[in-house]
Amino acid sequence: MEWYTILLAGIAILFTFFLSGAPVFLAFLAAILVGVYVIIGPYGFPMFANSILDTVSITSLASIPLFILMGELLFRSGTMDVLFDSIDKLVGRMRGRQYVLVVALSAVFGALSGVAMAVAAMLGRAIMPGMQARGYDRKIAAGLIIGGASLAPIIPPSLLAIIVGSIADVSIAKLLIAGVIPGLFIGGIFLVYVFIRISLNNKLAPAITDGERNSVTIGDKVVAVLRTLPFIIVIFSVMGFIMLGIATPSESAATGVVGALITAAIYRNLSVKMIWDSIVAAITVSAMILVIMAMSKMFTQLLAFTGATSELVDLVANLGYSPMMMLFILLAVPFVLCMFIDTIAVILLTIPIYQPVVDSLGFDPVWFWLLFLVNITLGAITPPFGYTLFAFKAVVPDMTISEVYKATWPFVILFLIGIVSIAAFPGIATWLPNLVG
Repeated sequence: MEWYTILLAGIAILFTFFLSGAPVFLAFLAAILVGVYVIIGPYGFPMFANSILDTVSITSLASIPLFILMGELLFRSGTMDVLFDSIDKLVGRMRGRQYVLVVALSAVFGALSGVAMAVAAMLGRAIMPGMQARGYDRKIAAGLIIGGASLAPIIPPSLLAIIVGSIADVSIAKLLIAGVIPGLFIGGIFLVYVFIRISLNNKLAPAITDGERNSVTIGDKVVAVLRTLPFIIVIFSVMGFIMLGIATPSESAATGVVGALITAAIYRNLSVKMIWDSIVAAITVSAMILVIMAMSKMFTQLLAFTGATSELVDLVANLGYSPMMMLFILLAVPFVLCMFIDTIAVILLTIPIYQPVVDSLGFDPVWFWLLFLVNITLGAITPPFGYTLFAFKAVVPDMTISEVYKATWPFVILFLIGIVSIAAFPGIATWLPNLVG
């Protein structure tokens, strides 16, 4: 049987399971077991067991459960409410201030959780009703919340960046650091778009009243800054240690958990029950992710065993396309796939195929995989089946799914502008990690 027949059959089996609604890890497990039996036979199952052992033995993957635990501790301790109130006061009184608040909160909450769906659900529940009541345009508000939430997997610490870095065998520390400037850059694009819209139509944001203009004093802002200081502990204990070269991502994830515990204690929200609930939730999610990654490793081994890896590299070399055309193709495939299947499923399906191709094209690995990360993040908000869209819709039941789709499309275009900018100017992604070394 030819290698491409085996590859296409395997992908077809995976898609069948995905579209049936089966969990991602079960879909990969079933496809891998069938593939091992058909390609290698019963004697291949010990290799399958070894791939699981090899995966759970990778030291860098220890950061996954630790970052999940850090996010759970921060959310369950109620410390996010303090941050929400403080940033609200610091943004100041300006026309369209709550649009700015959404982007600021998205960046900060994204840095503390790294999960787009969680941020979209939280902001949709906490800020969307108030924005509608104050007269903000609901479509811009909804699109900005969904788009802003999608900065979470880009701005470190990001679980998706760790997963991508682990599977693609690229420096996780550099990939995490590489997300800082692109994440802020895309957030800036959102704000520019919103303020242009407001300048063209001032009905999209309510006017500022005298009472609102004078409602927050300098003293209130000083108190707000002081209340946010404990969060600097968390941010520095994660990204500060990585950027200074003091700690690896795994070690900084551990210090991040300690920072989250200290922050919860400062705000007097630390309890045994809260810690226990956070640990249980983190274990559940982490176990599922690690099983999925073990399946991905086995998928990579099967590709190599059938000769598909080397054949794919030869195929790309013989196409004769320019590197930029190949970059477009490599990014277009996961972009389309993320419209229909889970983001992690796309990661695990494409990276084993892409890695040798990317190496053969000579792309900077940090730059390409950061582009890949931004691209699949965009896929999670692209209709019709973006998971982040559904997370937002679940907490804003008064909006129809059609309205959510319409609200999202402008921000999809803005995301694409960001991707094109990063592709055209690689320094946006590579300058900071190269500076840190």
